[in-house]
Amino acid sequence: MRRTHLVIPAALLVGVVLHVRPVAAGPAAASTASRPSTAASAERAPVPAGGPSSRLTPRLADLLTPSATQAAQPPATPAPAPGTPPATPAPATPAQPKYTGPLPPANSPPLVRTIELRFPTQGNVSVIEPQTYLYYIRTRPSRPSEGVWVPYNEQEVLQDFQRLWNTHFLDNLWIDVEDEPYPNGVVGKHIIYNLEERERVKIVDYEGTGAKVLDRSKIDDALKNAGVTMQLDTFLDQGTIQKVEGILRDMLHEKGFQAATVTHKITPMEGGPKLVHLTFEMDEGPKVKIKDVEFVGNHAVSSGTLRRQLKYNKSVWFLSFISGRGTYQESKFADDAERIVEYYQDKGYIEARVGDPQLKVLGDSSDGKTRWVQLRIPVTEGRRYKIGTFTFAGNTVVKSDILRPMFKLKTGDYYDAKKIKKGLEDAQELYGRGGYFEFTGYPDLHPLDGTEPPNAAQSGAPEPKAKPTGPPIVDVTMRLQEGKQYFVNRITFVGNTTTHDTVIRRQLRLFEGGVFNTEALKYSIRRLNQLGYFKKLEGSQDVSVTKTPDATNKVDVKLKLQEQNRNQLTFGAGVSQFEGFFGQLGFTTSNFMGRGESLSLQVQAGSLAQNYSAAFTEPFLFDRNMSGSIQVFRQDIEYLSQFTQRSTGGNIGFGFPLADFTRMFLNYSYQAVKVYNVNPVFLTPAALAGNPYLQDTLLIAQGGARTVSKFTPSIVHDTVDSPLFPTTGRRYTLSVDLAGLGGDTNFIKPLVEGVWYLKQSNRTSFGFRAQASYIRPFSGSDANLPIFEKLFTGGEYSVRGFDIRSIGPRDPSGLVVGGNKLLLFNAEYLISIAGPVRLVMFYDAGQVDAVGQNFALNQFKTSTGLEIRFLMPVMNIPFRLIFAYNPQRSGVLNNSLLPQSAFSFRFAVGSTF
Repeated sequence: MRRTHLVIPAALLVGVVLHVRPVAAGPAAASTASRPSTAASAERAPVPAGGPSSRLTPRLADLLTPSATQAAQPPATPAPAPGTPPATPAPATPAQPKYTGPLPPANSPPLVRTIELRFPTQGNVSVIEPQTYLYYIRTRPSRPSEGVWVPYNEQEVLQDFQRLWNTHFLDNLWIDVEDEPYPNGVVGKHIIYNLEERERVKIVDYEGTGAKVLDRSKIDDALKNAGVTMQLDTFLDQGTIQKVEGILRDMLHEKGFQAATVTHKITPMEGGPKLVHLTFEMDEGPKVKIKDVEFVGNHAVSSGTLRRQLKYNKSVWFLSFISGRGTYQESKFADDAERIVEYYQDKGYIEARVGDPQLKVLGDSSDGKTRWVQLRIPVTEGRRYKIGTFTFAGNTVVKSDILRPMFKLKTGDYYDAKKIKKGLEDAQELYGRGGYFEFTGYPDLHPLDGTEPPNAAQSGAPEPKAKPTGPPIVDVTMRLQEGKQYFVNRITFVGNTTTHDTVIRRQLRLFEGGVFNTEALKYSIRRLNQLGYFKKLEGSQDVSVTKTPDATNKVDVKLKLQEQNRNQLTFGAGVSQFEGFFGQLGFTTSNFMGRGESLSLQVQAGSLAQNYSAAFTEPFLFDRNMSGSIQVFRQDIEYLSQFTQRSTGGNIGFGFPLADFTRMFLNYSYQAVKVYNVNPVFLTPAALAGNPYLQDTLLIAQGGARTVSKFTPSIVHDTVDSPLFPTTGRRYTLSVDLAGLGGDTNFIKPLVEGVWYLKQSNRTSFGFRAQASYIRPFSGSDANLPIFEKLFTGGEYSVRGFDIRSIGPRDPSGLVVGGNKLLLFNAEYLISIAGPVRLVMFYDAGQVDAVGQNFALNQFKTSTGLEIRFLMPVMNIPFRLIFAYNPQRSGVLNNSLLPQSAFSFRFAVGSTF
């Protein structure tokens, strides 16, 4: 038997280096018993799932001799290539048994006799199933028993090499070909594929001090967002390891650890060859904190103003322990620099530039965990430009006369990039309404003093004019690209497993076959979010717009919905100031049977309140855009140390749209109200004599009962984005209660309320409420009004930190009898901590006055503090822990008729407003 060496053409060696180990002719390197059987070799194995992301460079070996004849006679002692293990002589093997099978025809060309896979560098044990490699080998052995004789084809073997190498499963690969002649002299080829597999990762760990800073789930998310795969049982890849190290360093830098180092360690594992344990070692080093920010080179704008433009790299302040402010974030400095440049350009400084930041180390903390630095930011302001001419180019659909008013700039004004941006946004909305959703534009600036404009390269600006005298002037040309007009082909929904398509479609203001109106799409998404049936639709991951194949001007719109809070069967217990200790059982759905209808059945019993109600709302009554609702209820409320009020009745209502996000509601309510269990202290002769209206207020002379029949028209404009955790939008309410017809109580009670949510970032927003109300009877005196209709404030839904209905005019005996006019103000700063948990900083102020009294600034009762608000998934309602301080509380008694304390803790459910 003679061993020959395959000659590899130079063309195949481009981009890959073939390792061939020359050996002297002699006995076979392995016994026949160690080879795959011919029959097995002839079968194709299935392709394994997955594959490596890249391959390692194979080791360089000696190139083969230029001809097959020379290759058949290799040097007795070949010299191995650098970095290649020296070839070892093949061990002698027992003599092969005499061949007794069928013989090939005489004078046949060389035939493929056998094929063998070897793994010499890993103990001849493979990690991947050998049949997988045989799948990629197209060369097949001869089958003597079937009379099939396969000629040896060197080009096909070379192609096998390329296919095996392209699997990226291997670190090294070489092919040996041995001659095994048949007894009749025909040459048989024994082809040996020598494979060295890549190492596979069985365990990935993150260790070191940095592992305590970075959460494993956040690391996985960062790798996923970067498109880096570091999963178990994948091939070890040095390029991927370097990418992971870079991502980990960036994550530590964002946390303020600018001196962080990330290395890796590879440890072989037991249980098989080529299995490794990959460990990333993260040393965080000291955390870099900004003590002070200094600007250099600014003259027209103060350093304090520039500091306020920074978003990420600010100096520490007293709430840094909550917000994390003061941490140096090198990767986000470019964003801060852009904000500074934008501020300058808003003021006309079109040449403004921000240089690279400089860190001046001030010292380390005593424990070495914090490094204090001064951040020095160089600024080049340039000159302040006024506008010369302001023209448009590229617009054919919309005339310049229509576009010009959108840009609030005229000749002689200082250049303002913010007004340019706002004008482009308005123009984009205008074009978007007409279906031109690809509309873009940018300002082309041409300074008239010889200065190169910032975007001269991209705009192809002409040579500057002669330098004029006077203040710097810049001509502005708005370069517009309108694109095509698009129409809606199809609108599809994904994920609405219960909600009917018609419920979703009736909220849309975008229609198939109509113009693709981008503003109508935004309006539709806001309406869907307000329903609360689905998780909030955000960004391109939930709303996709794709061009229709085989159509030049049509798009398909797909909404990816995720249903939530469909049906809820709730039961539980709790405690709050309003209900006391309570237990509840109820069924609530805001999307009954997937039809968008609301049904609520509630039973709640507590030490201070009992509530039984059933309500149903149809949002599209008679298949028209008008709502109908009906409710029946009974409610008992005990006001501590005062009285108990029982209300039984029902109401019916209708609503219809007036404009976008504006609806009018007409509601009629009838209820029988009874006041009982009045505190005996209010029934003493002294108390009754001290307040001649007390008997009317508490309904003592009327058997403690009244009936109230009232009609309430109201108008509500609501653009708040979410009913549970709002972040942006506004809600205005104007209503008036008109009571009298059909009851024995008459009054008019108008109410005006405004609610605003201002989003500051993805995690923070401001919330404000202002409310004013007034009540008076149609005839008679204020004393004819029962106590339950008068105005009060105080409690977790108005002025937190005070007891329910504790703020208002009082009787000499201490009873809060209520007033006829009310002012209420609330302010909140909402911070999303994690998931459905929010931290709320609040300030509340309220005042209630009686007839003849006027509002006074020093009579407001105020409360401020912190609130933790979190969503209970089962009950679908926010739970609240309120820590309040009451700075202005004089004259207010709690429900135990004791002076209101300065500090209080409250537990509540629901939202303040």
